[in-house]
Amino acid sequence: MGPDTVVTEAGAEYTARLFFHLPDSPVVMPQDTSVTRLRRAQLAKSTRAFVARGSRLSRCDHCLLASSHCVCSQRPQVSADCAFLFLMYQGEVFKPSNTGRLIADVVADNYAWQWSRTEHDDGLLALLADEAYAPVVVFPHEYAEAERCICAPQQLPGVTEGTRKPLFIMLDGTWREARKMFRSEYLRHLPVLGIQPQQASDYRLREAFHDHQLCTAEVGMEVLRLNGDHQAADALHAYFLLFRQQYLATKANRGPVNAD
Repeated sequence: MGPDTVVTEAGAEYTARLFFHLPDSPVVMPQDTSVTRLRRAQLAKSTRAFVARGSRLSRCDHCLLASSHCVCSQRPQVSADCAFLFLMYQGEVFKPSNTGRLIADVVADNYAWQWSRTEHDDGLLALLADEAYAPVVVFPHEYAEAERCICAPQQLPGVTEGTRKPLFIMLDGTWREARKMFRSEYLRHLPVLGIQPQQASDYRLREAFHDHQLCTAEVGMEVLRLNGDHQAADALHAYFLLFRQQYLATKANRGPVNAD
C-alpha cells in the first residue's frame, strides 16, 4: 500500500488520494466529533485498499480540506438545544465533499455510526431508545406513511415540555443510498420530519439527484431553524459557505480564500 492509499472496511473500492495520520492509540483530539472518531475507527479496522480520485494533497485530518485551506480555526462556538445522529453509508465518512461533519462541528451533541444493512449496533439501538432523546428521521414525507410525518420538532413527545431533546437522524450518503438507509428496520417506527427549503441548494460540490435537493449541511440548517436554534443555524450557514469556498479553491488550484 502506497502513501496515498486510504483503506476502508470490506466493501466497494473507491478512488481518492487522501493523506491521513492515524494515531497509534485512540487519543481524543481537541476538535474530535463523532464523525472524526468514526473515520479513525473505520481506518483502524479496514481490510481493503481505498484509492480516491483527486489531487495528491496533504489534507487536514479533521476538515479533510487541503492543509493550506483548512477551516478548523473558524469552527463556530455556539450552543443548540438538540442532538444529531449521522448514519453514514459505506465510504461517506472519507469523502472530502461530505458536509455532515460540518453539523457535528457546530452541534456538540452528536453521534455517528456506519450504516449496515445486516448488522445493527447495540450502541445505536440503545441511543434510539434513550429516554433523554426524542429521535426523528429527517427525510421527505413522500417516502413515509402519513401517520409518521411531522412538520416541526415540537410535535415530538417531551420536547415542548423540555423533558426530551430532539435527536435528528441524518441519512448521510447519496440520494439513492439515503433511500436505502431509510428502509432500515430500526427506523421504521420513528417519526419523520420533512423540510420545505425556501431556496435552491448552494452546494455545488457534487451533482445532485434532484434540482431541489439540499446537501446534508443545508438540511441541518433548516432543521436547526425549525427547532428554534437560529444562532446555530446561522453559524452553520457561515461555516458551510467558508468550507465550500475553500473546497472549490482547492479544486481550482487557487490559494485559500480570506475568511473575512
